[in-house]
Amino acid sequence: MHPALFHWKRLEQVVTEVFVQAGARREHARLVAESLVHADLRGIESHGLARLPIYIQRIETGLIELNDEPVVWKQEGATALVDGKNQLGAVVGVAALEESIKLSQQMGIGVVGVRHSNHFGSCSYYAERSIAEGRILLVLSNAPEAMAPTGGIRPFFGTNPIAVGIPAGEEPSFLLDMATSVAARGKIALAVKKGETIPADWAIDPDGKETTDPTQALLGSLLPIGGAKGYGLAMFIDILCGLLTGAATGPHVKSLYDNWNDPQNVGHLFLTVDIERFMPLPDFCASMDAYIREVKSVPTKKGVSEIFIPGEIESRKKQERMENGIPFDPNLTKELSQLCRTYGVDLQAAYHVP
Repeated sequence: MHPALFHWKRLEQVVTEVFVQAGARREHARLVAESLVHADLRGIESHGLARLPIYIQRIETGLIELNDEPVVWKQEGATALVDGKNQLGAVVGVAALEESIKLSQQMGIGVVGVRHSNHFGSCSYYAERSIAEGRILLVLSNAPEAMAPTGGIRPFFGTNPIAVGIPAGEEPSFLLDMATSVAARGKIALAVKKGETIPADWAIDPDGKETTDPTQALLGSLLPIGGAKGYGLAMFIDILCGLLTGAATGPHVKSLYDNWNDPQNVGHLFLTVDIERFMPLPDFCASMDAYIREVKSVPTKKGVSEIFIPGEIESRKKQERMENGIPFDPNLTKELSQLCRTYGVDLQAAYHVP
């Protein structure tokens, strides 16, 4: 079977409609739909529409609060603390990002901690929004337990991602978005769905042995990038996103998939920098362009045609998928079309028509 192709804009409309039918306010529904389609456009399938069914399930079970708005709990100087009120993660994330951008306009820098949030999608969604405003963004999030501390065999830390977005001029922006585990948990879950094996350095089984079986990997523990260095990074992110904000930490962050009794209480941290406090934005973007060209002009090794900067491959994929459609695995298409039908929405309305 060939993968079905979807038109990104119509897909956003269909997904928005599903969230609205499930009880979300339209403007909230639109943000979450946008963040999911954003991931699929960039080829980050683990954070795209594959997450829609679990988001909807958590809404149906009453584990997400659709009627509250995230609030700025306290704000002083360049810092703020946002209480996400257990709203949909992308709604909380965008509220925190906007507060962080506002503070950076006033103070040159904005640091916003977040508690009582949920899975907020791919960090690159916020980095892209910040780049569009001509600002530098560092965004961190903790996540449910998936990764053991180095030397341990039981998960403790989440895959705790870190992302940085930095605008450029004509060259593609710098957009680093990475989990602190070798692979995102979503990729392993996707391998289970597709019946594929995984590389041996991604995870260990429940006995602490390396495994290529994704099912064993999900029962065991993910491995951090760069060994103890990744463990250190994951712990640092957990402290800033969890301890500092009053959100949950480590194994106390509730699972998106396995816990049907409690809200997740995920924590995030957004740090935005106003480039204009250092130099005029056009000058900075021109310097970035020259710098990126310099990086890309490094001689390449045999068999490598081009050097990419972080985020460039995804940004090209996004352009290509905006023009030619987003391909979905037949199993996912089937699952989504059943979900849409339940809410009286027609998934076929989102098909890409060449």
